[in-house]
This record gives sequence, structure tokens and C-alpha cells, in this order.
Amino acid sequence: MIKIQDISKLYGEQHALDHVSFSVSEGEIVGLLGPNGAGKSTLMKIITCYIPPTEGEVTVAGHSIYDDSLAVRRAIGYLPEHNPLYLDMYVREYLRFAAGLSGVKNRNQRADEMIDLTGLGPEAGKRIGQLSKGYRQRVGLAQALIHDPQVLILDEPTTGLDPNQLEFIRGVIRESGKKKAVLLSTHIMQEVEAMCSRAIIIDHGRIVADESMAGVNAKKLTEQFHKLTV
Repeated sequence: MIKIQDISKLYGEQHALDHVSFSVSEGEIVGLLGPNGAGKSTLMKIITCYIPPTEGEVTVAGHSIYDDSLAVRRAIGYLPEHNPLYLDMYVREYLRFAAGLSGVKNRNQRADEMIDLTGLGPEAGKRIGQLSKGYRQRVGLAQALIHDPQVLILDEPTTGLDPNQLEFIRGVIRESGKKKAVLLSTHIMQEVEAMCSRAIIIDHGRIVADESMAGVNAKKLTEQFHKLTV
């Protein structure tokens, strides 16, 4: 679903990404870990066609970011780190609007399905600006899922969630990951342990580890992270 081949991104002489390669298949939830400035958000912006790479190739659902960027965008649901929402819109109104932009048929029905899926029912009649940080994250996740994309790109998706919201959203992501390719970044090792089948650690723009999560817990992952990113 996602294939990244020898991607580099330079800002002047600084390598934000340095020859990064990996793939994510349907049914995989891959955690992207790294310290601040490691290149995680830069990589996600390249995959979603927000910025171009300096060199290398990315294909999403068989479409190249160079040759068919619109098809790449249609295949992706994206929740960026700083969740961009129209704060003056009501939750249900916003999701219907997002569905319309994505060309979803029966957009009213689809918006209601996403409200149910992400547990937004009690807040659906409120303006987004009235919501807590956690509920705004839910709105962002609902928007990312509304067109039923083949690929999910989630940048810090559980930021600001209380323990109950956290467990709920973990469940939504795990369920979505059964039929999609999911790439998510986080600083929280417990999130990777709870949701991901694989973990990639990136440091100074390079992949320093790419391992299955089978038999790996948060403590062991944290130790490995510290060892590889010092």
C-alpha cells in the first residue's frame, strides 16, 4: 500500500531525511518513532504530497507521488500533528462538508456513521471550537476516515486524550488497521505496544531500526529507542 524508496529531503545542506526506504502493507499498523527533529513529520508530508522530496520515490496504492498525486491524495486519510479544523463549524456540519469535498455519496449518512464510529454523538451538535482537545482529535480522525481511504497517515493521533478516550480511539485505529495500511507517529511507547504490529525508529533522518512488535513490550522498546537515538 505504501512503498518508500530511497527518499531524501534536504534543506540547504541539512538532511531532514537521508535515503529512507520501507513499505507498509494492507493490514499493518506501523509505528514511526523518533526524537524531535528526526524527520517523522517531514516523511508524512512527503507521503501525503504536501511537500516534495529532494530525491527518491513514494507510491501509495500503486500511484506515484510524481505522476498521479491526486490519486495518492484520494487513497489517503491524513490526520496531521496540528489538527486543522474549522472551529466555527458544527461537528456534523464539518463532517458532511469533508465528505462532500471527498466526493462521498450519501454524505449525510457517512457523516453520521463516522460520528458513531468515533464516539462523537454527544458532541455532534456543538461547534468544533467548543470541544475539548480530545474531542477535536476525534473529529480529525473522523475526517481522515470519512472517505474510507486505503491508507491512514496519523501524526500523534492520541495527543490530548484522557484514558477513556485513549482506549476508545486505540480501538478505532486497531479496527481500521485490519483493512488499511496505517502509519502513525508517536512519542508514547505504550501506544506502539497497544496498536502497532511493527515499529520503525528514525534518527537524524535515517532508519535505525525496523522490527516486528511480536514479543516486544513498551519497556524494551523504550530501552532500544534510547540506545539508538542518543
